[in-house]
Amino acid sequence: MSTASPSSPSAPTTPATLTIASRLQDANERKTEGNDHFRQSKWKEALASYQCALDLLPKRANSEKSPAPPTGDDTGDDTEPNHVDPSRPTDHDEIDSKPDVKDELEANNIAEPGGEDVAATDNEKREVVRLRSMLHANIGACQIKFGKHKEAVEACTQALKDDPTYIKALQRRAASNEILDTWSSLSAAEEDYNTLLTLLQPASQKLDVESKLRNLKPRLDIAQKRETSEMLDKLKGLGNTLLGNFGLSTDNFKFEPNGQGGYSMNFVR
Repeated sequence: MSTASPSSPSAPTTPATLTIASRLQDANERKTEGNDHFRQSKWKEALASYQCALDLLPKRANSEKSPAPPTGDDTGDDTEPNHVDPSRPTDHDEIDSKPDVKDELEANNIAEPGGEDVAATDNEKREVVRLRSMLHANIGACQIKFGKHKEAVEACTQALKDDPTYIKALQRRAASNEILDTWSSLSAAEEDYNTLLTLLQPASQKLDVESKLRNLKPRLDIAQKRETSEMLDKLKGLGNTLLGNFGLSTDNFKFEPNGQGGYSMNFVR
């Protein structure tokens, strides 16, 4: 007597087994959840929702593509102005839920983790790139709420890899780099502000960025001098360690201008 063999369990549903349309729908639902959490100041829950939404989307095909300048957000309806003053804490609450779809976004810039191409229409691919950029920017907004500005810079940089003209991502990254307050981070903030000057249209917004650039200049000079001094002190310490084996120190070597634009080194006992 034969018995019916048990039916094989169906394969688990994973992002790669869903259509792009389904993945976009699910990701948008998770993003909406994240936006609701963000408005309620539930930063941890918002971050989890945004990350879940991001995990549903295909990855960037060209992972080595660099953003416009070196080293946005998305909560709430897109009824607020695109400009954000990142120096004020409340400005980080503005996130983009429905930014304009830009024709210049790279429709082919998506792939599965294994590198295989994604079967999708050009419009779907553009939507993936747009949504992926927003989610990274929103993750950056959450990191700012946690006070993790290095992570915020990294998240906004990922957003800008998909959309180099993402104004809110540029503003947020510049603000976080200012808070990091290193020579390199302040230089990166300066580059982002210069990029914003080419993107912002209202004169009032440009004036605000120009003001930030003016205030940034003396901070850059201070950071450069501070870090240069710290580096020289470390080098001097290393030199003293080595020269100490011979009963000498860096104080035995004096550098004086030679009158020809250079320096001459004199040994002093």
